[in-house]
Amino acid sequence: MKIIQSPEEMQLAAQTLRREGKTTGFVPTMGFLHEGHLSLMRLARERCDVLVASIFVNPTQFGPNEDLDAYPRDFERDEKLCREEGVDFLFYPTPENMYLDGHSIWVDEESLSGVLCGAARPGHFRGVCTVVTKLLNIVLPHFMVMGEKDAQQLRVLRRMVRDLNIPVDIVPGPIVREADGLAMSSRNKFLSPEERQEALCLFQGLEKAKELFAAGERDAAVLKAVIREIIEQTSGIVDYIEIVDDESLQRFRTTCGEPVELLEKPALVALAVNFYGARLIDNAVLAK
Repeated sequence: MKIIQSPEEMQLAAQTLRREGKTTGFVPTMGFLHEGHLSLMRLARERCDVLVASIFVNPTQFGPNEDLDAYPRDFERDEKLCREEGVDFLFYPTPENMYLDGHSIWVDEESLSGVLCGAARPGHFRGVCTVVTKLLNIVLPHFMVMGEKDAQQLRVLRRMVRDLNIPVDIVPGPIVREADGLAMSSRNKFLSPEERQEALCLFQGLEKAKELFAAGERDAAVLKAVIREIIEQTSGIVDYIEIVDDESLQRFRTTCGEPVELLEKPALVALAVNFYGARLIDNAVLAK
């Protein structure tokens, strides 16, 4: 495995691979790798000649009161895991060589990014879209594997590559969970033992919503209320509980003038809950 810090060196290597006719798969991460990340690398490894992973804690997607400085980092451990998963190139740039002095160009998405996490984190998706565009221009992959846990991010980036004609396929990787259902996240390490147990409320709420949906419930307000009741039995503070169209991320229409949201198409149930130690997200798709 070759570790590269310079964007110019990585891009030159990527251009060489393209000329050689090699298929390149790419898994972008912010490091502190867990089984969820590794599952994406395995998915990519099956489909490509050359696997590139990146580790970059992108400062432009963090707000002024968010956990940029506290975000967990362990490069030596991450490097070892990447080697074990058969990564060929590990791109590990610094903020200074990703954002040069006077950086003034940004990539904004103006439809899907204003809701859910985007509503709570202004500027977050501008940072995400900008850094992923830069990474794609540097790594030049044929496809990029993204986890389904960050549901809004996956949909925003799909729209970005479509609208900007970026020649890359986005391959989704399923959510990887602990044995008890908690979605794997680098931020889970910040939970106290008590919060770790309480954090199961996200998974439990989603499972209850799926159960009710399977039994015929189609009123989004009812499903959201059930999820909220489960979460509010813990110390978690709800950031949002939303049920939206799985493609447009817009709420479902009201019917007959009544404030009732009926699920008419595949729906994304998305949650964000704050514990003292961490902000956790999770989701599920409801479809007939």
